[in-house]
Order: sequence, then C-alpha cells, then structure tokens
Amino acid sequence: MEKTFTHVNYLWNEQKAAELGDDQVALFLYRSNILGADLRITNYGGGNTSCKTIEKDPLTNEDVEVMWVKGSGGDIGTLTRAGIAGLYTERLRNLKNVYGGLEDEDRMVGLFNHCIYDLDSKAPSIDTPLHGLLPFKHIDHLHPDALIAIAAAEDSERVTKEIWGETMGWVPWQRPGFDLGLQLEKCLNENPGIRGIVLGSHGLFTWGDTSYECYINSLEVIETASAYIEKKVKENGSVFGGQKIESLPAEKRRDQAAKLMPLLRGLASSESRMIGHFTDSDTVLQFINSNDLQRLAPMGTSCPDHFLRTKIQPLVLELDKDADLDDTQAVLDQLNPAFEKYREEYKAYYESCKHDNSPAMRDPNPVIIIYPGVGMFSFAKNKQTTRVASEFYINAINVMRGAEAITSYTSLPRQEAFDIEYWLLEEAKLQRMPKEQPLSRKVAIVTGAAGGIGKAIADKLVAEGANVVLTDMSEEALDEAVATYKKDQVTGAVCDVTSEEAIKEAYKKACLEFGGVDIVIHSAGLAISKPLEETTQKDWDLLQNVLVKGQFLMAQEGVAVMRKQGLGGDIVNIASKNGLVSGPNNVGYGTAKAAQQHMTRLLAAELGEEKIRVNTVNPDGVIVGSKIWEGAWAEGRAKAYGIEVKDLPAHYAKRNLLNEIILPDDIADGVFACVGILLKSTGNTINVDGGMANAFVR
Repeated sequence: MEKTFTHVNYLWNEQKAAELGDDQVALFLYRSNILGADLRITNYGGGNTSCKTIEKDPLTNEDVEVMWVKGSGGDIGTLTRAGIAGLYTERLRNLKNVYGGLEDEDRMVGLFNHCIYDLDSKAPSIDTPLHGLLPFKHIDHLHPDALIAIAAAEDSERVTKEIWGETMGWVPWQRPGFDLGLQLEKCLNENPGIRGIVLGSHGLFTWGDTSYECYINSLEVIETASAYIEKKVKENGSVFGGQKIESLPAEKRRDQAAKLMPLLRGLASSESRMIGHFTDSDTVLQFINSNDLQRLAPMGTSCPDHFLRTKIQPLVLELDKDADLDDTQAVLDQLNPAFEKYREEYKAYYESCKHDNSPAMRDPNPVIIIYPGVGMFSFAKNKQTTRVASEFYINAINVMRGAEAITSYTSLPRQEAFDIEYWLLEEAKLQRMPKEQPLSRKVAIVTGAAGGIGKAIADKLVAEGANVVLTDMSEEALDEAVATYKKDQVTGAVCDVTSEEAIKEAYKKACLEFGGVDIVIHSAGLAISKPLEETTQKDWDLLQNVLVKGQFLMAQEGVAVMRKQGLGGDIVNIASKNGLVSGPNNVGYGTAKAAQQHMTRLLAAELGEEKIRVNTVNPDGVIVGSKIWEGAWAEGRAKAYGIEVKDLPAHYAKRNLLNEIILPDDIADGVFACVGILLKSTGNTINVDGGMANAFVR
C-alpha cells in the first residue's frame, strides 16, 4: 500500500522492486534514482547512497562484506552500475589504523583505492568513509531543503532535539572526509537506536536494513522536518520579512529578462564565455522581492554542494524593474560598476583566505545574478551546469526560508567556504574534466532546422558542443526535430523568416534559454525553377522574401544581440551554386541566391571590426535528404536538363569533378568549418558541390 507524503514524492513501485528480486545493488540503485527524481530531496550531483552485501572474495573464496557507494562526481538521480564503487568494508574500516588526523584527509582519499573490491569501480568519493564506518546495510546521505534549513538554523542542535527527541543524532559542521566519518560513528555509538543524523550546515544521514526501509526512513524524516517548517512559517505570518516590491507581470518580466540577458552574458564572460539560464518561479520571486533580500543574499549559501555551484554569494542588481533596457549604454553604465565591485570582492575573499598551496583564483564573475521584480539569472560553462546552479540556488532560498522561520539563518564562515571551494581534491576533480568541444559555450540559431540541410547543420553544431535554437515554420516538424536531442542541448522556436516579429521572438527565446546568440545560420529556403515567361511576381516575391529578406532580418536582429554581448560572432548563410552559375530556367532562384552571397560580403566588410565573421556556404545538388527536392523544384530541374526526376541524383553526381553525391551532412561540415575551424576567415564562400568548375569563385 502506497504511503502519502505532503512535502516529498513517494515513488516506490512495488512491482518494479519485485522484478529486481533480492539483488541488493539493483535495489540500492533503484532507491537512488527515485530519491534523485525529487529536487526537494537532493539536487543534481548532490548527496550519495550506498548498500552493503556479502560477496565471495576472488582471492580466498571466503564471504566478505562489500560496500557499494555512489562514485565521485555522480548523480543519484541517474546513477547506474557503472557509476558506483565497490569496496571491501573491513579494509575501509581498517584505515582508522593509519589515519593521522585532519591534516591527513587528502592522503586518505588515495588510500580508498587500496580497498577496492570491484575492479570496474568508479573512483570513490570523499564521502566513502561516511558510509563505510556506519554498520547499516542501506544508507542515504541527502541534502533535502528542509533538513539543511534545520542544519543551517541558529541553535540547530536544540531544534533537532525539539523535532525528533532522542531519535535523531546531530554533529556540528565539519568538512567532508575521513574524520567526519569517525564523528558519525561516534554519534551512533553514543546514541544507539537513532534513525538518522543531522549534519550541521550540511545535510542528512538515514539508513535501514533494506532498501525500502531506508527509503521510507528518509522520506519520513524529511516529511517531519518539512511539516515543522511550514508550521513555523504560518506562526510567523510572513516569509523573508514580507514583500518589499511587486513583480512585473509575467510577460513583462520575460521581456526585460530577454533584453538584459545578452548584456549580463557579455559581462559574465569577461574571462570565459558563459551560457545563461533564467527563472522567475514563485520561490525565486518571493525571495528577490522581499525585505530581507539585502540582508540574506550577502551571507552566502550554507551547504557545500550549493556554493560549489553558485559561488559563495549572488550579485544583486540595483536596477529598477521598469528600467529602459533598450538604452544599452545607459544600462551598461549601471551594470559595469556592479560587476567590477563583485569581482574585486571575490578577489579580496580569495586573497584573505588562500593558503600557500591553494589553486590559482578562478573566474571572479558571479554565477547567480538577481534582478528584483524580474527574476534570477545564472551563468556557467554549459546549459546543464547553469541550470543546475540555478536549481541549487533555489535550494539555498528554500533553506534560508526554513531557517529564518525556525530561528535565523546561519551561513558557513568564509574561511570554511574557501577551504571547500579551493580544496585540492576539488581542484583535482576539475582538472580531470574532459576537454571542452570546439563549440562549447556557443549558442547558435538555425533557420529551416526541422529537416533537410537545416537539421543536419543543427545536428553538427550540437555534436561539436553548441547549444542550438532550431527554427521552422511547422510547429509539428519542429517538435519532432527537438525531440531528437538530449535535455539542455536545444530549444525550438516557430518562426517565419519573412516576419520581423517572428524573428524577434525567436531571438528572445534564444536569450531566455541560453543567454544570447553567437552563431546565426540562415538555412531556411525554397526553390522555384521556371523560365522567365512562367515566373510570376508571386514566385519572385516569395524567393526574395524567404531567401534575401529573411537573411537580412536574421542578420539584423542577430547582430543587435551580438553587439550587446560584445563577444563577436558568426553569421553563415546557406546560398547555392546557382548564385554563381547562370543556369537555365532559374531567374528567380538564381537572382535571390546571388543577392544572399553579395549581402554576405557587404556584412563581412561592415562587421569585421566587431569580430563578427560573415561567410557563405554554397551547396549544389543536395537531393538526398533535402526538403526542396520533394516537389516541383525537382521536376523543374529535371525538365531543364532533359532527364527524369529519378535520374537527378546520378546526374548531379556525375557532373561534379569528384563524382560525389552531396549530402546534407556535407553542408553541415562546411558550416562547422566556418564557425569552428576557419576563425580568421570572413567574407568568404565555401562551395560544397563536389567541384563545379563553372562555380569557382576565383
């Protein structure tokens, strides 16, 4: 029978658990995944879980206890067998015999490898001894907002006793490591029979004999804490000292955010280009519009998992919610001093707290930026990281809300925070991160991206690390295209490139989703093949509007965003060999393509000083996978060459110098060459046509 909880989600499925049978590792992974599915319980990458089983020692054939625990850098919500470590429990506990005290913590992490049982193990995390020194079969270490609120509240130990009496232990704040595992063991020995332990300013440990019992224990403890906090909130009658300012209406908030995002992105990217995220959830608005914002925000976050991703404190903008954000220079005159002050304060924090062996100071720009009345922005190296940073700060808001309702919020001392942020083990983890892809930290917008050449271009840009806004006229086709990508990689915007308003909305979405735009690809197109006497004014206008006007509008709006960012950029226009070659029955299409090509050269000349590169890719004969060959265009070209439609692929392949069939992926490679390789090239034309001598540009 399912249990009901008000403040957390009960997700245990009896049938699913039954299918796993007595496989304790599988049950531990299942528990981990459903706990990680509720952001109120723990956020991405936060917390860790474990189980202990009896296995055969491959060397002695004797039964030994093995602990299976989340490995370093993993996420319990997506944890699989490949992401865990398996260690001999007894060997891990025997490390107590060689532990030399707090100064020995970093060395101990290296010794975890001497305890490995499963040779396919993920690297053990710093929290491994916290699980290994406790005797329970299944253990959860979580960072629920409600529990961290209690852990971060003034007089936390007393509050813990008030809520749970003698059934919960409590240990004061201590940096994660071997000694904290010893403190948990000591707490349990002094308080036999407790169901869990609250870690001051940190989180929660709970356990059980089975995976299900551990799961229920965790939920019940979190539910009790959440209910206690909500009772206190009602008794107090207000949150965060009450409301100071009113939010703008939802659409106006998004308008302001979209206008501000490229400016913030440019400033936050002073050392490394960043990707943005925006949220104006009710939780965020309640905090950023409150009387207590200016008091609480500078205090910083409490839980290490929070500030490792959000920095120790946010930047709060002193910008009127109704400010005229169209006056770019006036807004920058306000923002620049605020960013410079934040950077200087971060440098002072580093200088006052650093040790002789501390890693070099990292990027001093803010990760979290608060705009009262509008919402909250975050900036990091990629979309997942910036979204997760935003989610973690929302967790921090919930913690502050709860702690303030209970007694008052307390944050970690700056030195403690620094010692976590610049921990040598944390630095080593950062150094192990894989090399970034060529287009990492870049945002692209691609027209006509629901299929054909446009979709191939989007695929290539995503594969090389970019975030992409796909645009197309068909919402159904666009939805299907977006569904082919993973979370955080792309977004879609229905857009008719002949409509200035539709283009503005597409760029607005790019700014809200990713912070701005670095790469503009105009791939939307159609083709009409008719002789002069059959070409109507409607045909002419349609070609000019989609191909030429659309390119102009995309460039105009894209450059406006790029100028706000001040980071340069790329524009690549997909034209055609037909803009260079005078073929038959092609007056409307060929003229439009020629206009696209010359517009590219004109813009390259105009925008070069701003490091905005503008180039052309000319396809030819892209029949396989290209949408324009699905109708009358193919019939027209076949008629012009005196062949049948079915013979067109062979005809086009035979006529180029390389005798190659040209595919959409080949055009995508040409685009990538422009934006990812030829970084000192502008005003150029790349022909992707297998070699057509009559289309040589020089």
